[in-house]
Amino acid sequence: MNIYKNFVILCLMLTMGVATSVMAEEKGCGHAGGSYTSYVNPWIGTGGHGHVFIGANVPFGYVQLGPTEHTHGWDWCSGYHISDSILVGFGHQHLSGTGIGDLGDIAFLPVKHCCQTEVKFAHQNEFVRPGYYSIKLSEPNVFVELTATKRVGFQRYTFGADNQRGMVALNLAQGIGWDHVSESRMTLESPTTITGFRRSKGWANDQWVYFAAEFSTPLKVKKQVGDTLGVFIIEDITKPVLIKCGLSAVSIDDAKANLQAELPGWDFNATVKAADEAWNDELGKIDIDTDNDDTRTIFYTALYHTMTAPSVFSDVTGRYRGADGQVHQGNFTNYTTFSLWDTYRAAYPLMTLIHPEKQADLAQTFLNIYKQQGKLPVWHLMGNETDCMVGNPGIPVLADMVLKGFVEDKALALEAMKTSAMLDERGMNLLKQYGYLPYDKDPTFETVAKGLEYALADWCVAQVAKQLGKKADYKYFFDRSMSYKKYFDPKTGFMRGKGSDGKFREPFNPFGAVHRQDDYTEGNAWQYTWLVPHDVHGLVSCFGGEKPFVEKFDSLFIASGDMGAEASPDISGLIGQYAHGNEPSHHILYMYNYVGQPWKGARLLRQTMHEMYFNDFDGLSGNEDVGQMSAWYVLSSMGLYQVEPAGGKFIIGSPLFKGITMNVGNGKTFTVKALDNSSDNIYVQSARLNGKPYTRSYLMFQDIVRGGTLELQMGPKPSAWGTKAKDRP
Repeated sequence: MNIYKNFVILCLMLTMGVATSVMAEEKGCGHAGGSYTSYVNPWIGTGGHGHVFIGANVPFGYVQLGPTEHTHGWDWCSGYHISDSILVGFGHQHLSGTGIGDLGDIAFLPVKHCCQTEVKFAHQNEFVRPGYYSIKLSEPNVFVELTATKRVGFQRYTFGADNQRGMVALNLAQGIGWDHVSESRMTLESPTTITGFRRSKGWANDQWVYFAAEFSTPLKVKKQVGDTLGVFIIEDITKPVLIKCGLSAVSIDDAKANLQAELPGWDFNATVKAADEAWNDELGKIDIDTDNDDTRTIFYTALYHTMTAPSVFSDVTGRYRGADGQVHQGNFTNYTTFSLWDTYRAAYPLMTLIHPEKQADLAQTFLNIYKQQGKLPVWHLMGNETDCMVGNPGIPVLADMVLKGFVEDKALALEAMKTSAMLDERGMNLLKQYGYLPYDKDPTFETVAKGLEYALADWCVAQVAKQLGKKADYKYFFDRSMSYKKYFDPKTGFMRGKGSDGKFREPFNPFGAVHRQDDYTEGNAWQYTWLVPHDVHGLVSCFGGEKPFVEKFDSLFIASGDMGAEASPDISGLIGQYAHGNEPSHHILYMYNYVGQPWKGARLLRQTMHEMYFNDFDGLSGNEDVGQMSAWYVLSSMGLYQVEPAGGKFIIGSPLFKGITMNVGNGKTFTVKALDNSSDNIYVQSARLNGKPYTRSYLMFQDIVRGGTLELQMGPKPSAWGTKAKDRP
């Protein structure tokens, strides 16, 4: 399709004057005492391989309005990279931290003439904070400001005195990464309103976006070709031009309803303030006590990054586009953007602590997806199942919500989990036939990674079945969750690919990795041998006991070897062969608590938090992955992490701060005080829970959400705390 088709030029004729910008007018906004947004640095992760979104949005919003650059490869998956200096538009939807690019929908761009398709810019002219983005462009001379509500993007364009004919292009053909428009339409409904839709094919195989854009000044049609191409002129010559654009995946009428409900007026600064307040409300759910400004910034930026997704995917009318492609009416908030292979590990357990009010709607979304597509989500995007990554990652998330008491229809939840685990797709037919996934029978590779992910998901199904008293289901799925042992080779001490003849694949190199073309997924045998978070003690037994297990486990952090030229770029953030830059490693450091050596984990946890997270553009050790990389930091810096994929057993690590207070809902808070905490005093010496001595090296979910205080006495040397068998997780 010709890129210029569906490219509408909205010509804005304005007088030259200097507008009072939000950036200037509210320079101090967000920096007053008690304002958490002042601690957020959205630039963290815009360099390196972070792939984070930059722009204006509100927590969990459908709209992410921000700058979009040309796609130059993997590091432009969000549509933006700090190394670039050319813009192609300000799109209303972006992904954050993914390894595949999509969206970029409904993009506006100020231009000097109708044929201009890109604009050069300088990063020193950009400004961003939660809920607000601005940039001063020179060609054309225009000051661009962006803000948003959940379903509406709000733009303000102020043209300079030398700009005799300000123009803004609205491009429906433009997209990010794999995205390609397949159908679109635009209509001038009134002198100030343009509506239309965009249908595209990309990572999301069939995405629909309807929009209704209102302008603060009348549009005059200068040129129009059919209903797909038009040029419109704004005749107001004295004021900045404001554009409100409501989105919907359902219809133009719903886009209008979203616009009217969320942004009926034209007060741009008030909208920025409301977005700031929305972010403050969410960021304020965790208050930290630290004297280190960089650490505070890293923490609140990480917390900010955990709340770009999941994204609202229903309209104010209650309607939403389902996984079956049909429009449904709901009495709940439907969500999308589920990067579950990444986020089941930390992002969703964190949500159960600080966003309990969202759990029922998330659970309902999962169950509706199951009813509409026949299985739980794997990697769901804009109503589309992408089937990206391995395993059944929707099962741990739903199981965790069930076991923590957030799901009303537990029977349906168990049905959804069982059905999803018993399909014949993605290698599960082989699991049912052989009891494991033979590498010579699965043409899509990655059998060890798949098998280990299926095993932990099966354990989650078993725990829900146990809670519901379904003994046969419990036994079947628990037994299948032990299938991880079939990949373990006691001779080498690694998880290995096994053939249908029962023999391990040869030759074998535990360091070697070929991206998505070997027995592992974005990793090697050193990293995947430990992917048994549901049965750490069983894994210890595979090694023959704690002593040989610890010897091998210790070596993980000093092992050095060549992974090969075809290794995945996701294998990053290395300490020895521990790869913090990719999610399958995220539970590993906490496994030391299971063998009574929490001090070893504490040392490595502090090292990881200090070496893998920075207050800089390249401040992440790998992709943000829709909040997971940051969620690990948020939980770990508070001294807590859920290793088992469901159920709420939070392992105690080594908190970074003197104290944290977490709002856990229902008017209750949970506080962690780390007494005498410092860069030297990293080891827990003793603990008290609600004033009473506490010897266990873990807490249960209910211990946290009922409210209270955990006091940890920190010291410079390892102690006996948490080492006894009865005190281990």
